[in-house]
Amino acid sequence: MAKKITKRVTKKHVSKPNAKLKAGELERRKATKAILGDTDDFLIVTGLAGAKDDVLNATGANPNNVFPLSGAMGAACSIGLGLALAQPDKTVLVVTGEGELLMNVGTLAAIGAMEVPNLRILCIDNQRYGETGWQPSHTLRGVDLAKMAEGANIKSVRTVTKQSQFKEARDLLRNANSTAFILLKVAATDPGKLAMPAERDASVWKTRFRDALGVA
Repeated sequence: MAKKITKRVTKKHVSKPNAKLKAGELERRKATKAILGDTDDFLIVTGLAGAKDDVLNATGANPNNVFPLSGAMGAACSIGLGLALAQPDKTVLVVTGEGELLMNVGTLAAIGAMEVPNLRILCIDNQRYGETGWQPSHTLRGVDLAKMAEGANIKSVRTVTKQSQFKEARDLLRNANSTAFILLKVAATDPGKLAMPAERDASVWKTRFRDALGVA
């Protein structure tokens, strides 16, 4: 029975990345880099591999002000919230994927209720669970995380679907007077591996990030 179930689920639900961009679609790494711009003034928490690689493509392979999560799927916004509360004089940026956010979407309610002015969230939505086999995520079936953020009392919310919206999104990350949430809709393509492999030891990332916080 177990073998039959595994075979049925794999065949029906696991897909592959699109081979190439379709007209009008945004490539995730280029779009993320354009929206992030200069990241030196942020403390950045990233989700799992996809979001982490998107950020490191923009910042360089081993920045001090980035804390990537490994094995903590769903926790990026929660950690970002705690960090923003603990560091009120610094701008905290969470870069995550829609699949990860959907695992802990209730965090949006906590963030909206607390109205943390120095917290920014960039959610990269390719409508796929890239970590677990490229299954369609709920956003492919009509779930709108931007509307959910608005419903959670997050005041500054934008959905980015085209290049002409990059500047507004980039400015919002820097100048919003309240929590900002940006939903970046990108193509379901595989951007491939980073040209420069990043550090894999979590303790190294922790030490670097503590340096950025000024914590011994």
